[in-house]
Amino acid sequence: MIRFLNLLSDGASCAVRVIGALAAWTGLALVLLVAFNVLARYLFSYSTVALQELEWHLMAVAALFGMSYGLNQGGEVRVDIFYARFSHRTKTIIDLIGNAALTLVAIYVVSLSVNYVTSSYQIMEGSPDPGGLPMRYVLKAVIPAAFALLALQAFAMTLRAIGDVVAPTPSSGA
Repeated sequence: MIRFLNLLSDGASCAVRVIGALAAWTGLALVLLVAFNVLARYLFSYSTVALQELEWHLMAVAALFGMSYGLNQGGEVRVDIFYARFSHRTKTIIDLIGNAALTLVAIYVVSLSVNYVTSSYQIMEGSPDPGGLPMRYVLKAVIPAAFALLALQAFAMTLRAIGDVVAPTPSSGA
């Protein structure tokens, strides 16, 4: 049973790592786009609303998918005032509760955002600015996708914590 939980957790974490690595390339695209926009504006007096909007679209994609990747890589912010003094078992139980809560919150955000995206798609929402990007619903669709990925990562960490509570490894210090 524990082996199955760990296998499931590892698979989910691997999927998050792959998607996070792909999403990280939006950072390079963003840097290149901003550089192009600045050079085009100041050297050639050329600027478009669509390219300016694309900058924040790329930033949104990077930030939204970066949440789950950051959690996967242990980049979350933790206030260690008390946590650092707890035993490994207490830390694991706290992690279990926190990750389970995060899973539920992320699933809730997915359920809320699906109607938001659907409404945007039904009216074929685009940019309100002349010359802006069409199909704003594509960007909005990133919200439920990114939070589903966050839920997957939090669930993987919940499974890992369950396994550690039920059958702590000798190296875990429990």
